[in-house]
Amino acid sequence: MEKNNIILIGMPGAGKSTVGVILAKRLGFHFIDTDLLIQSREKKRLQQIIDTQGLEYFRHVEEQVLLNLQLEHNVIATGGSVVYYQQGISALNQTGHAIYLQVSLQSLQQRIADMGQRGLVMTKGQTFEQLYLERTPLYEKFAELTIACDNLTTEQVAAQIEDEITRRWPNLSA
Repeated sequence: MEKNNIILIGMPGAGKSTVGVILAKRLGFHFIDTDLLIQSREKKRLQQIIDTQGLEYFRHVEEQVLLNLQLEHNVIATGGSVVYYQQGISALNQTGHAIYLQVSLQSLQQRIADMGQRGLVMTKGQTFEQLYLERTPLYEKFAELTIACDNLTTEQVAAQIEDEITRRWPNLSA
C-alpha cells in the first residue's frame, strides 16, 4: 500500500483537528478525526464513553477504529492516546507519514481549560503533566517529522507541514 496519508499525532490541545482541517484544504486531501469516528460509532462523547464503559473499553474501541481505517489521501487527526496501540499506530504508519505536533507543557495547560470534558485517556490520579511526560517519548518514537508549534498559529503550522511534505515527499502533494 502506498503511503499517501498524513497522520497528525500529539497531545490533546496540540491542535491536531484544527491544523488537520486547514492542512487537508491546502493539500486537497480529505480530513478524518479519529475521535469523531469513535463518537459516531459509540453514539456518545469521548468522556461519556470513558465514564460509563471505562478506560479499557475506550482503548479497545479506539484501537479497533484505527485498525479498520482504509484511507487514501487523507489528513488524519488522531486521539492523543494513539501511541499506546502498537498495532494501531503500525497500521497507520503503513498508510501514511506521522507528524508530531509538538507543544510545550506550559502552552498545553493554557490551551486546555476544559480537560474534564475532553475525554482524556488518563488513569485515575494521573496529572496532565505526568501524561505529557509519559506520552512525549512515544510521539517522538513514532513521528517521521516533528513540528514545534509553540508561538505559531494553526495556519503557520499547516503551512510549515505543507512545506515539509513538498520537500520530503514530493509525490504526496501532487
